[in-house]
Amino acid sequence: MAKAEHKSKFGTANSSVSWPPGWPFRAGAAVLGGLILRLWMDSAFPQTGGDATVYGNLAKSLLLRGQFALIDGGGVPHPTLIRLPGYPLFLAACFRVAGVENYAAVAYLQIGLELIACLLLADFVRRVSTPRAGLNTLWLIAMCPFTAVYASALYSESLTFDCICLALWSLERSLREMEGPSGHPTLAGPLFFQPRWERWLPLLAFTFAIGAAAMLRPDGALVAIALWPALLIARGANRSFRSALRPALLCGALAVLPFVPWAARNWSVFHVFEPLAPRYATDPGEATNPGWQHWIKTWCLDFTCTSEFYWNAPDGPLDAGALPARAFDSPAQREETLALLADYNGNQQITPEIDARFAQLAEERTRAHPLRTLILLPLGRLADMAFRPRVENLPIDLRWWEYEHHWQETVFSRVYGVVNLLYFGLGLAGLALRPRLWPYMAGYLVLRCLLLLTIEAPETRYTIEFFPILCAGAGIALERLWGRVFAGARA
Repeated sequence: MAKAEHKSKFGTANSSVSWPPGWPFRAGAAVLGGLILRLWMDSAFPQTGGDATVYGNLAKSLLLRGQFALIDGGGVPHPTLIRLPGYPLFLAACFRVAGVENYAAVAYLQIGLELIACLLLADFVRRVSTPRAGLNTLWLIAMCPFTAVYASALYSESLTFDCICLALWSLERSLREMEGPSGHPTLAGPLFFQPRWERWLPLLAFTFAIGAAAMLRPDGALVAIALWPALLIARGANRSFRSALRPALLCGALAVLPFVPWAARNWSVFHVFEPLAPRYATDPGEATNPGWQHWIKTWCLDFTCTSEFYWNAPDGPLDAGALPARAFDSPAQREETLALLADYNGNQQITPEIDARFAQLAEERTRAHPLRTLILLPLGRLADMAFRPRVENLPIDLRWWEYEHHWQETVFSRVYGVVNLLYFGLGLAGLALRPRLWPYMAGYLVLRCLLLLTIEAPETRYTIEFFPILCAGAGIALERLWGRVFAGARA
């Protein structure tokens, strides 16, 4: 089969290599398997409560009242900015078509969109590597249980996953269109583009993907920060920086444009400049409890701490028995901590006075062990988010390691953890092979890790966004591994 190769400073891609014979059957089998897996998970492990309730409330307010607000038990709307409008707008659009609170229709639509995203990711890998690597990626991402369990959940993770896949696919296509089949620039005419309107589509798709990712979640902006520079840096040798700059600036301006009315609305309603959403999901005037947050950072290490302790405050009791031994540096500090928790439990509110006591305790612990608080614990939380068995949405005890209580769950969790490690290991190995655009994919992982180092209370769902890139890398790594195995067998 003839191969038309396009080379750049960041590697070689075979963008014109066709899929191998029989690929529709193999791809269709992967998609069918992914569909069955997601439908089963939707039925077996429905995701309700928490953020899902908030998003549904906002969507109903948008649809029925035309306000971005939370409706209380008395039917009174309260304007808010604790969430970005992207996912509530998506839910409102679904409700308008399928009926208010028709969450089943939303789940089925999200599953369909995610499977389309899996196909886009596979085609991206085909273009930056080989067709076999693309099919490997399709099977890995379609049958990935860690992403599949979120496909039908009323969270923004599924759509963010879709945006990352679309951004990777459309970025590669945009760079190809800019160069043209002959390697000559095609998007540098007097109006930035040649008259063929089709050449707009990949760049417009990329613009939509990075803008939508940021509109869904504040950390979605990392997709643009990591990938947008490729429009300038990953251009071919025949394309000047100036000719690449104009479409890149147009893309950036269009991606940022939706945040202008959102920021204007927040200024008009709350008199604050907030182009995204607050870090602690609080409306202006609400307490952020910095002392409490700082104290949590001095000992919280894993998702069990988050679930059993952090989420209970305020408005809930804090069980001192849930604190691990690392929450105390001395018997005196233990007594001080227990007294503080007892005072909090009196009205279950973090008052300014109680928050100041948490701050004092946190500063004492940080001064005594700065390396632990500032480096070791953040790294430990990141490791927990990345490598912990992802059973948070399954009917499995979060303390899965307590073998004597539920050995079947412990065995399953360990197997689940090994599968997760395989995805990470193969994914990073594939990136190490340096496929085209690998610096930007790796850059996204690094940026997201740096962001997650600032998290007080870890949640494994914060690393779901790793999997499009991990599966792309894993597909490439498996292709190389199988090639060596078969070559050795023939020898």
